[in-house]
Amino acid sequence: MNSSKILSLVASVLFITTACTKQKKAESETTEVETTETEAVIEETKESTESLGTITWTGTKITGDSHTGTIDIKENNLTFEEGQLTGGSIIVDMTTITDTDLEGEWKQKLEGHLNSDDFFGTATFPTSTLAIKSIEAGEGDVIKVTADLTIKETTLEEAFEVTKTEQDGKVSYTAVVEIDRTKYNVKYGSSNFFEDLGDKAINDIFKLEVTL
Repeated sequence: MNSSKILSLVASVLFITTACTKQKKAESETTEVETTETEAVIEETKESTESLGTITWTGTKITGDSHTGTIDIKENNLTFEEGQLTGGSIIVDMTTITDTDLEGEWKQKLEGHLNSDDFFGTATFPTSTLAIKSIEAGEGDVIKVTADLTIKETTLEEAFEVTKTEQDGKVSYTAVVEIDRTKYNVKYGSSNFFEDLGDKAINDIFKLEVTL
C-alpha cells in the first residue's frame, strides 16, 4: 500500500473516532441537562408542596406500637385579614400518604394497605377536605376552630384549637386534630366492629399534626 493510501486511511479513522467522540459527548451533555432539569422540577414541586403546609399522621395499636407518616396538601385556600386566619379550606391529596418510620418491604406493605379499600381507598377517594365553618378567639395566640372534615365522602363537624406562631417575620398556624376514623368508614382493625383481634387491634383515634 502506498503512502497516500495509508494517509487517507489514517485520516478516515481519525475522522470517525472524532465524530464518535463528539456524538458521545453531546449525548452525555444532553443526558446531564435532562437529569438536571428533572431534578430541578422535582425540587421545585417539593418546595411548592411544602409551601402549602405539612400534615403528619400517627396511628397506634392497642399494644402501644405506632406508625407515623405524612400526607401532602393539594390546595391551601385559607383566608386571612390583617394577618389573622378568618376561614377557608384545605384539600388533602390522600394518594400521597406515606409512612416515615419503616423501610423497604414493610414500608411498601403499610403504604399499600393505607391506600387500599381497607383504609382510605385512595383510588376511589383521592382527596379529603377540611372546610372552616367558624373561628373563635381563645387565650393568647390560640384560636378555636370548627370545621367540616370530609373523608371518603363522609362529612362531619370537628372542633380543635389552632396556635399562631410568628418567627423571623413568618406566621404559621399549627393544630393537633384527633379523628375517630370509624366515623368516616375506616373500620379496619377496630375492636368495636371486629371480634377476636387481640393485639392486632388498631385504635379508632388517629392524630393529625397540621402546620400551615
